[in-house]
Amino acid sequence: MNNQISHDGVVESISKAMLHVRIVQSSACSACKVSTYCASSERKEKIIDVPCLTADSYTIGQPVTVVGSTSIGLKAVLLAFAIPSVLLLATIVAGIRLGMSELMACLAAVGVLVIYYIIMYACKAQLTEMLSFRVASEA
Repeated sequence: MNNQISHDGVVESISKAMLHVRIVQSSACSACKVSTYCASSERKEKIIDVPCLTADSYTIGQPVTVVGSTSIGLKAVLLAFAIPSVLLLATIVAGIRLGMSELMACLAAVGVLVIYYIIMYACKAQLTEMLSFRVASEA
């Protein structure tokens, strides 16, 4: 099984040690010949920030392939959805069991989520490093 996610893209812009790569994300049926007549085909352009120590060796408009491991997606889903959901539910249940009203338990849960996202923001550099793609030639 292939543990890599790869997208072909074009360098949109370059900053210090970062490439900004435009990729076209498309659903499986967008390559179909009749996709222009079908409402289910979907294509989205996205800009991906790719840390690159040799960013100055690339040019704007240059085609590149960005790759990452499939675990990037799993980690992102865990951090963005699973952990906050568990925190939310656990705080509400704990608050109610401790005798809080439902309203107070829900407000406490929102407060816990605010703290969680503040911590996530404070760890932005580590998260960016952990959840980043790379240019295929730098593998």
